[in-house]
Amino acid sequence: MKFLYLIICLTLTTSVFSQESFTEKDAKQLIDVFFEGFHKGDTLLMRSVLEHNVTMNTVYSDKSGNNIIKTGSVQELLVAISKRPENDIWDERLEDYSIQIDGNLAHVWTPYQFWFNGNLSHCGANAFTLAKTDDGWKIVHLIDSRRKESCKSE
Repeated sequence: MKFLYLIICLTLTTSVFSQESFTEKDAKQLIDVFFEGFHKGDTLLMRSVLEHNVTMNTVYSDKSGNNIIKTGSVQELLVAISKRPENDIWDERLEDYSIQIDGNLAHVWTPYQFWFNGNLSHCGANAFTLAKTDDGWKIVHLIDSRRKESCKSE
């Protein structure tokens, strides 16, 4: 059943994201597929919208106030999600979408709050760069900011 679900999702995302006219709705849907996989722990679903060599960065300030830019790999992210304990709940709540599209390039900015097991952990913003590939539209770069101060709690 899980395999059938994967095939349906891959077919749907490929057909939706290979359209000639890529819209803000399409860009939002691509990000939503990524986070659906993230929340469910479904790395195959996440992989369906990621370009093979996605660049990933995180920016933050350490306890001493130093500005840090950390580079990670998509494989590290997918392994962390696949090894996440079943009782851990990772809930990244997107607050908005700001989308820009130019030809074969799109950018999606999503402020977020990250909740871990029901507690606000941190907040920030995600910046996704999307590009049209031979396999359809894919996420080619993801950078996020993380901070603990000035987070609105619900």
